[in-house]
Amino acid sequence: MKRLLFLLFTVVAVVGLRAQDNDGQQAPFYIGEIQLVEHVGSMASRMSEIPPATTSEQEMEDGRHTRAKVVIGKDPKEGQGDELAKNPHPLTQSYQGKAPELVFDAYSSSSQPTDPSLAVGPDHVFVVFNTGYKIYDKDGNALTSQLAPSGIFGLNGCCDLTVSYDNAADRWVASLLTIGSGAYIAVSDGPDPVNAGWNVYHVNAINDYQKLSVWGNGYYITDNTNSSNKVWALERSKMLNGDSSAQIVGFNLYGIVTSGFYSPQAFNVSDNNPSTGDVAIVYMQDDAWSGVSADHLKLWYIHMDWNTTSNSYISNPPQQIALTPFVGVFDGGSFYNLTQPGGGSDIDALQATIMNQAQFRKFSDHNSAVFNFVVNTGTSSNEIAAVRWIELRQDDDNSMWSLYQEGTYTAPDNRHAWNASLIMDSQGNIGMGYTSMSSNTSTNSNVHVGSYYTGRYANDALGTMTIAEETIAAGTSDIPGGRYGDYSKIDVDPSDDKSFWFIDEYMHSGRKGVVGKFRIAPNTNNDVGVVSIDSPVSGILGSNETVSVTIFNYGQSAASNFSVSYQIDGGTAVTETFTGTIQPTQTASFTFSQTADLSNVGQTYTITAYTSLTGDEDTNNDSFTTAVTNLQPNDIGVSAIIAPVSSSALGANETITVELTNYGGADQSNFDVSYDVDGNTVTETVAATLAANSTMNYDFAQTYDFSALGTYNVTATTLLSGDADASNDSASTVIIHTLCQPESNCSSYGDAIYHFILNDIDNDSDCGEDGYSNFMDITGHLDQGATYDATFTTGYGSEHFRIWIDFNDDFNLTTDEIVLNDFEIAPGQGAGDYTDTTQLTIPSDATLGQHLMRVKMTWNQPVSDDPCADASFGETEDYTVEIVPIGIEDVVMQDASMIVTSDDNNIFHVRLLNTATDDQMTLTVHNVMGQKLLEYRLDKENGEYQYTLDMSYADTGVYLVRIGNETGGKIKKIIVE
Repeated sequence: MKRLLFLLFTVVAVVGLRAQDNDGQQAPFYIGEIQLVEHVGSMASRMSEIPPATTSEQEMEDGRHTRAKVVIGKDPKEGQGDELAKNPHPLTQSYQGKAPELVFDAYSSSSQPTDPSLAVGPDHVFVVFNTGYKIYDKDGNALTSQLAPSGIFGLNGCCDLTVSYDNAADRWVASLLTIGSGAYIAVSDGPDPVNAGWNVYHVNAINDYQKLSVWGNGYYITDNTNSSNKVWALERSKMLNGDSSAQIVGFNLYGIVTSGFYSPQAFNVSDNNPSTGDVAIVYMQDDAWSGVSADHLKLWYIHMDWNTTSNSYISNPPQQIALTPFVGVFDGGSFYNLTQPGGGSDIDALQATIMNQAQFRKFSDHNSAVFNFVVNTGTSSNEIAAVRWIELRQDDDNSMWSLYQEGTYTAPDNRHAWNASLIMDSQGNIGMGYTSMSSNTSTNSNVHVGSYYTGRYANDALGTMTIAEETIAAGTSDIPGGRYGDYSKIDVDPSDDKSFWFIDEYMHSGRKGVVGKFRIAPNTNNDVGVVSIDSPVSGILGSNETVSVTIFNYGQSAASNFSVSYQIDGGTAVTETFTGTIQPTQTASFTFSQTADLSNVGQTYTITAYTSLTGDEDTNNDSFTTAVTNLQPNDIGVSAIIAPVSSSALGANETITVELTNYGGADQSNFDVSYDVDGNTVTETVAATLAANSTMNYDFAQTYDFSALGTYNVTATTLLSGDADASNDSASTVIIHTLCQPESNCSSYGDAIYHFILNDIDNDSDCGEDGYSNFMDITGHLDQGATYDATFTTGYGSEHFRIWIDFNDDFNLTTDEIVLNDFEIAPGQGAGDYTDTTQLTIPSDATLGQHLMRVKMTWNQPVSDDPCADASFGETEDYTVEIVPIGIEDVVMQDASMIVTSDDNNIFHVRLLNTATDDQMTLTVHNVMGQKLLEYRLDKENGEYQYTLDMSYADTGVYLVRIGNETGGKIKKIIVE
């Protein structure tokens, strides 16, 4: 069947389009006809002709993988956790969920990542992945094998397959990205995807990461493109009929700020009741990005007039909706973020991305839209992925959207939760599937990547996922490589409008997509249970403590006049009657008239409360158990030393901040607390009240001088009179001032490195200022596995030498990076002119490319393992070395040069010139603690690689900047003042 591939768009005149209306309406930048390529016959009629899906291992080169541009130090909340996660509602994850009704592995593929997605119709579950698809019935039985995209589109390609079920039209809508040739959109002839034919349309302008959404007046596709920020409207009514005159309209998203990757979403209709209003396009805005002053959402509204298409417009400026501040950056924007438990490579947290999809649903009195993105609730050194989920509402189809609720969902046991997708059922309950994983040995929580779900009922407290985590499928091994997921997908079953179907990626005898079906809406008539014990709580307890509980109705019928009981430490049950009425999916409080004796000081009591409803259809969720301790009245301590932390920027007046915890049952105030730094003790009085069983931070008024390089041992202690437990009074930490420009005397007696030779490094020098010299503008070239003579000249005997090479470019020189351990010149000699030579060997597996090399000399003793340690006499010199394959020149970087210039406001212009390649390069920035602060992929533009590095928010100090790839790179040291 002939394809009209030579004609990608039929352009219609757009003369006279409005440039800008007075009421904030912006005209489309493009109007044309979307090309109808062909009608493809049913899969059933061509099954023997459709090739199998390609499943070979390959890394997908898409735009989401390449860029996330952040400004170092700009987000003031970085490392401080997430406000919405710090104080969860008491009923968070307290309702018992139900095990999935159906779980099955849906496909097998070794591509990195596999891009799992699905859609659910009346009788089918349609699964797609990066290089193919597979169709199932509702019992999980496969109706096809893993097929190549040609089964739908009539041609093969890669990647980013998506599929949606257009409920209102009873049609399937699929899309396929073909690298360099745009996207194809296929619309089925009917609800049976195996036996229906497909009308295939072509949009050449789509570049990457196309996300198609169903709306009442059109199909909308967003597109990740570097040239401009676009969204496309497709004429749905004509595409449903296979009309060759279907129109396509392009809009720019004015005012959008991106991190370098562009992932907005058009709202997608999730049931058969589409909106008659304008579609909204939503995107997150992170204040870690340049040009964003506060965390928020941007929304654009597209008004389509398909009769007179030139009258269509997009709102400009966009609407802004403030969000509770979040931290959305992991590893400076890198895509290798989350540590796996089996020692495999770190995997992608999918940052700076509105996840698939933003789901829309109409209710009788409002419209809702739900979506999510990943946030970091941990610290910069211990990142924890969590899900920021959001519900927007509008009063009717033509109203503005507003924030109704938002929450940050954290997985149990401090595990990562990310790669989520959420949707509402017909009752307004939310189901959310997500990925979870942990390598946290301190909590015995070594968990491979797996698929999980949570959710909430429509009437639950806002911002709360009340349903306890349920496992869909646990992974069995690490994900190979760093790429993961890219997206997942949840859908609601149109057959009952209550069952959720979620697909995710994991390892289970290979890399697979796993589908889980679950339900939150009640599916039994009679079912109640205790979901929390609200009192008593740990504190000073007595012999007549009131016991109060919260009861939830899991059933579809109202419940009343049932028994409620509690037991203390498994003793005699106290049973009373709940006489009120609880409606389905509602809670009620109940207070027992019989009190509890918890008067034994220091004892922990186990309290179990449960319901006994006649005819209860699920007794597994009847009970709730908690532990309550009768605390000692007086027991406080320092639980953590928060500030300062090891840094290159420590000064003479650093504030010491500690976290104080009241482990006791009585409020405390006007108590003493002290800190001790290497024997220097300061004691102050805390006037504020530290409430029972709570924590607070305290800043000492007396600062401390950490300006000298070196190690400081800090201990902080509470000094409460009559404290019941002295074992928890203190906390200690080690703080290191690591400028990594060690000081020593090299001028008084000739303890300097006057001449250093290593291969093509041949450097004459005098004593550096304070015993340090920066020669990183001198680059030497060394072969993997080769042995070299290293020659030193000094002016005094008994000088010891050590050399490190920073092979992993983390600006943190460790003992495994020592290439010359301890070489001594002129043992026992005094002043003189001494030259000697030794040999060093470069490891055969040394990382190729350019690295920092430190040469350090100290008198009369071996050089310290600490490359930043001061010495009485000696000198330190830093150089740059280029590691190349043995006997082979690094042709790519052989003639390359890296140039860094700076403005007065700590803006650095980084350029890499004269490379013998046009391949992508990676720019990284590390601090002197070895922490990676930024990673960004660079394309070659105008013959060079360029990046403007904004360090205006960064701490003062020394940083290492590198541009390169796996086979080579260039580095420079910069100083932020």
